[in-house]
Amino acid sequence: MMLCTELKSNLVFEHIISHSRNVSAALVVRTPSRRTDGSDQGHSLTVGIVQPRKLIVDTGSDLIWTQCKLSSSTAAAARHGSPPLSRTAPARTGAFTRTCTASAAAVGVLASETFTFGARRAVSLRLGFGCGALSAGSLIGATGILGLSPESLSLITQLKIQRFSYCLTPFADKKTSPLLFGAMADLSRHKTTRPIQTTAIVSNPVETVYYYVPLVGISLGHKRLAVPAASLAMRPDGGGGTIVDSGSTVAYLVEAAFEAVKEAVMDVVRLPVANRTVEDYELCFVLPRRTAAAAMEAVQVPPLVLHFDGGAAMVLPRDNYFQEPRAGLMCLAVGKTTDGSGVSIIGNVQQQNMHVLFDVQHHKFSFAPTQCDQI
Repeated sequence: MMLCTELKSNLVFEHIISHSRNVSAALVVRTPSRRTDGSDQGHSLTVGIVQPRKLIVDTGSDLIWTQCKLSSSTAAAARHGSPPLSRTAPARTGAFTRTCTASAAAVGVLASETFTFGARRAVSLRLGFGCGALSAGSLIGATGILGLSPESLSLITQLKIQRFSYCLTPFADKKTSPLLFGAMADLSRHKTTRPIQTTAIVSNPVETVYYYVPLVGISLGHKRLAVPAASLAMRPDGGGGTIVDSGSTVAYLVEAAFEAVKEAVMDVVRLPVANRTVEDYELCFVLPRRTAAAAMEAVQVPPLVLHFDGGAAMVLPRDNYFQEPRAGLMCLAVGKTTDGSGVSIIGNVQQQNMHVLFDVQHHKFSFAPTQCDQI
């Protein structure tokens, strides 16, 4: 899902090797950052040499696109879906309109261009991408989106990448994180702190942009919460279900699941509830006044556990479902789905220090808690 978030990092290519129709690559995450109120956090890939572009890495986006200057006639035509031939849009294949959030949207033209990858061994490939301009809102420092979804115009599909993985270090640590493509995306090659678990990537009969996983239940500690499995399931019409989204900061749950989690959290957290909240955080607690900056580290809470069909369980420690977006506030990094889609989202906060792998070819999603800065 294209959430136009502040950047956590810059990614630079370490090396890339072409193997017939497949691609293997390793990338490195650098220089974490976040929006000043802490509500938006993301990850970006820096591409280009003469004019580097920061593209938000998004498993919920189907397009590679960057902001560019369009002529007035091209911009006007793009908004109506039929851009004319123009020097600003060479080899165009059509138009695109993208809504990033309720406060940001972009329109532009689709084109193709030769991209060169690699420092040790250069590989040149022709890729389709979007060139456009924001029509509303802001990307907060980024210049575009790098789509990693299963759709036809994403980087994954255009490069015929059959599997990829990433392991995100906590935002506060400001350490590097890896993003691995092809044969290098193998959880068993790296030390994990708990066993590797696998569940299915579920096909949606209607919506093909996202990576759906079969979430069937939620626990807080050893207590299974009263969340109906049907509320988390994908409907026959393609609605509902749960997606894994690197472009979303926090998690989102349908109302029944969110209310169950909220109630359980309020029962175990022995802190006063804040009478104010922060954008994207619906429940916050007031931390004890301390001279030390890391007051949240003293708060003990049980893990939040996401249960998947087949028995896999993603165990989330405190820092994967709580954040301190402002000094003195410990906020639940889980929100309520309010757009009517019925879709639940596992965001990038939940994926911190979790090595996750998308096996696109075999429709499998694997994960294992990992000290990501040691990969």
